Amino acid sequence: MINTRWIIAAAGAVGVGVLTAAAMFGPTQHVKIQETDGGPEKVSGACQAEKQANLDFTVKDMNGAKVRLADYKGKVILVNFWATWCPPCKAEIPGFVELQQAYGEKGLQIVGVSVDDTPDKLKPFAAEFKMNYPVLVGLDRDDLQDAYGPMWGIPTTFVISRDGRICRKNSGLVGKAKYETDIKGLL
Repeated sequence: MINTRWIIAAAGAVGVGVLTAAAMFGPTQHVKIQETDGGPEKVSGACQAEKQANLDFTVKDMNGAKVRLADYKGKVILVNFWATWCPPCKAEIPGFVELQQAYGEKGLQIVGVSVDDTPDKLKPFAAEFKMNYPVLVGLDRDDLQDAYGPMWGIPTTFVISRDGRICRKNSGLVGKAKYETDIKGLL
């Protein structure tokens, strides 16, 4: 059963879908820019964010195993809040699978947090989409969602640096290329 919070989120997702084209060009990267003689230049690996990510959570994955987010500290973490019924969420997953495959051994860890699906629904979905990263059950885990909130819709994705700072928060469909740029800058 979908609670009121996610009915509002679904309405927000529809709005985000309408604005997807703008989102593809609009999010501001939170990376340090340094001026050089040739103009501004991105400093690799920099993140100006001051806010620390709350990694002090243990959440069960779709198979019932406990996953501690703090165990991923020291890696670049991409935390994606999503749902199986969300079209923009489904559109992003293949790119996340490719990014985990390409950068996992270099220190990337993608974590998917399903906001309102049961393990029985998640297992076949994850198999169909060949999800190669942990899929956590966020159903009834308002504490986890609130720690990263506010979230006005899904997908909402956070890029977290190796030292645990939130470097980017994206709402809506962003696309693999932008995430890859962020990840490369933090690895």
